[in-house]
Amino acid sequence: MEAFNLRTNRLRKKSTNPNRSKHLLSVSILAIFLLFFIFNNSTFFPTSLKTTQCLKLQTLKPHKFLWYAPHSGFSNQLSEFKNALLMAAILNRTLIVPPVLDHHAVVLGSCPKFRVSDPNDLRFAVWNHVIELIQSHRYVSMADVIDLSSLVSDSAVQVIDFRYFASLFCDIDVNDFCVKDTKMEDLLLEKLKQCGSLLSGCSGDVNDCVYAVQEDCRTTVWTYQKDGENGSLDSFQPDEQLKKKKKISFVRRRKDVYATLGPHSRADLATVLSFGSLFTSPYKGSESYIDIHEAPGDQRIQSLIKRAEFLPFVNEILDAGKAYALHTVKSPFLCAQLRLLDGQFKNHRMATFQGLKQKLDSLKQKESLPVHIFVMTDLPRSNWSGTYLGDLTNDPDSFKLFRLSENDNLIKETAKKVVDEGHSLKFGDSLNNGVKKDCRKGQILPDILLHVEETVCSCASLGFVGTAGSTIADTIEMMRKKQICSH
Repeated sequence: MEAFNLRTNRLRKKSTNPNRSKHLLSVSILAIFLLFFIFNNSTFFPTSLKTTQCLKLQTLKPHKFLWYAPHSGFSNQLSEFKNALLMAAILNRTLIVPPVLDHHAVVLGSCPKFRVSDPNDLRFAVWNHVIELIQSHRYVSMADVIDLSSLVSDSAVQVIDFRYFASLFCDIDVNDFCVKDTKMEDLLLEKLKQCGSLLSGCSGDVNDCVYAVQEDCRTTVWTYQKDGENGSLDSFQPDEQLKKKKKISFVRRRKDVYATLGPHSRADLATVLSFGSLFTSPYKGSESYIDIHEAPGDQRIQSLIKRAEFLPFVNEILDAGKAYALHTVKSPFLCAQLRLLDGQFKNHRMATFQGLKQKLDSLKQKESLPVHIFVMTDLPRSNWSGTYLGDLTNDPDSFKLFRLSENDNLIKETAKKVVDEGHSLKFGDSLNNGVKKDCRKGQILPDILLHVEETVCSCASLGFVGTAGSTIADTIEMMRKKQICSH
């Protein structure tokens, strides 16, 4: 106490200017206030959230989770979803099932050109778009569209609905998603954005809570159980011209995902493992990001690879497509999938039409007329004039064309069935028990036109003509190969 009084007296002697003392006192109070505000406001100090963000998640131990950032169109999102199922199974994590994102609401960029979005930015863009889907009542889970029942029922993979995960991770009431209260909704969205920043890796890794994977297709090709490849150089690297032009210093290495992110790694300690894009495609003898096509040393994963090669739509969608093929178009018919406006496809319109013309010229010689054709295309009907589609329309004696639109009763009724059924809320009951189906009553019907069209095309007994390079065409070919229409 004596020492304290001595120090206090010395300070008093130095404080001879009363105005200066008041100024110092004001500055001190302001500094204390700012420190208090920063440490209690997660927007300015996101890592302080680590004491609350993972508390509820930790009650679900031994569950660990895997999140990723889907992007681009539905076919690309489905391809990523298959990869996510695989990664989650390899790393023994519960997959957070995302919603179906709006077409190209989030884009990746070009892996071959080493020009892609940073993983943190991509994750945060996806998170914000998911919040937008929730806010506008347009949320539909990937599990509401794709049938995961067989994979989940035999524990090939464990999944959790994004909405319930968000309620745990962000420490909110999941049922607030459907409360029509502007003030409450604003608070909910603000909190979602804050924990989205944390999950995206914008604030760095949070020990034992979030590990944000920074490897992307510029630096890494993920492998599994390939001897001698972990850490080796990939066969595809940026060429010297690209390095000089874009000032690129990236080196692509092949890394075993289990060795890098599995047991005994820093990533394995985290409750949530957060990937960026999980999209991959072949390019110049290599995969752009994930090269896992077999796992001979792991029969569980080998079985999942084969089963995930094709994931069917839910029954509501399949039944609608089959019914349209059987009762409206009627057999026999040809399906023509013509992608004419998007990206590279608009530059190959004539080649796309030429392939269809050759097929129809052949059918005219051996089938009874008119030849029935189901057309799925992104070219509006008003723009058919002057194209080969216009020529087909003007020749009703030879051809009869069928099309579906989002305004058709079949599509609307099917979309309502998908929403009412709520498949995504049925899986992992022990994890999803906080989600109420009542939250879906005010939901805007999802866009399921593409899925029904693909199902119709799988039933085309006269064959299929698709657009070269289109992932939609690849999906239809797979559905036809699996004979979905005959099931």
